[in-house]
Amino acid sequence: MDSKPRYHSVRLDKELCKGCTNCLMHCPTEAIRVRKGRAHILDERCIDCGECIRICDYHAKVAITDSLEDIKLFPYKIALPAPSLYGQFRGVADVGVILAALKRLGFDDVFEVARGADVVARAISEKLREPSLPRPLISSACPTVVRLIQVRFPDLIPHIVDVRQPMEVAAQIARAEFCKAHDCRPEQVGVFFITPCPAKMTAIASPLGQRTSAVTSAISMMEIYGHLRPLISKIQAEEKLHPSSTSYGIGWATSSGETQSIFQENALSVDGIQNCIRVLEEIENNKLSDLTFFEGNACTGGCVGGPLTFENNYVAKNSIRKLVAAARARCDSTPQQSVTAAELNKYATRMDKPIEPNTAMKLDDNLTVAMQKLQRMNEIIADLPGYDCGSCGSPTCRSFAEDIVLGYANEMECIHKMRDKLQTMAEQMVELAQTRR
Repeated sequence: MDSKPRYHSVRLDKELCKGCTNCLMHCPTEAIRVRKGRAHILDERCIDCGECIRICDYHAKVAITDSLEDIKLFPYKIALPAPSLYGQFRGVADVGVILAALKRLGFDDVFEVARGADVVARAISEKLREPSLPRPLISSACPTVVRLIQVRFPDLIPHIVDVRQPMEVAAQIARAEFCKAHDCRPEQVGVFFITPCPAKMTAIASPLGQRTSAVTSAISMMEIYGHLRPLISKIQAEEKLHPSSTSYGIGWATSSGETQSIFQENALSVDGIQNCIRVLEEIENNKLSDLTFFEGNACTGGCVGGPLTFENNYVAKNSIRKLVAAARARCDSTPQQSVTAAELNKYATRMDKPIEPNTAMKLDDNLTVAMQKLQRMNEIIADLPGYDCGSCGSPTCRSFAEDIVLGYANEMECIHKMRDKLQTMAEQMVELAQTRR
């Protein structure tokens, strides 16, 4: 198995964990085990989707992000608000108010990730013109979906469009323009993404498809909401900043926003990690080869449903809808119109490093040994009850059999097997007692 250390934003607070099986049963990559009354996250399988954060009643799963105080470590600091941030504030009809409030928090400049999304949308539109690429092309925007493919669908990696995430493109543009305007060095400028999910923090520390991230770090929307909310009502008309993005860039906050921005009718947009898994299985089985583009969002509703957001995702989605309509009424420019070819070529939009498969689910690097372990696994599975109850500390009977083969568990940890064994032993003891003189 791959032993390379991995960074993860999602962590376990062992003091709060009660050893229940909620997280165990909801993890999409079976990355959690419960042993000795505590949950354990398997680093090599975790994709930082945050499902365990949502489901844990004891708040034992947390996302590690930077704090607002960390921006003080840089002489100059730029905020990169994700479009989903705009949906967190009910009744705010102008994105410019939120951007101005971010400046009041102590940032020297604010650059919209929605503008980065416009650039990415044009880059994807150009990419879709290449007939030799596999179909459907799969969006690279959601890092959770990309990591899911690495772990569970490695054969689909060639389908992932090799265009960088909007936050990465936005960070490049923001830093370059700020340095030019203020005559400072790039290393003096900290660029902080305001994130709706832990997967973005992980993508900054361990980039997907690129050697290094242009983003300095990420600050949780949950944390920044409390600082921004009281400031928004105090912003004067002259303070408001003029958004640089199109309405389509803002629309990336919700599911199907990316698809709409590339104007691709033969596309499919899916939200929710389990729904994404079902569609990826269809793609893997070559049942959707007539599709041109697939946009997968791990969170329900899109980024507005991220585990680090404050507002109800349906309310936030409605707020985004209104902001998009208002922006479109002012200017109906598309990303393909607003992003020039010169701007597209000026910044790195293509990935510079291949996305590699995650071998966490391999039984062994040696094919012969792996086949032997698989045979043993199937023998164990045939002897298990098949309840998938999670009482053994593994999410399913199949994963329990895998844990046994890999030496992480033994068969008697199955309570049903243990019960049958005890019943047999009890019957033998009764029979022995009856046959003794």
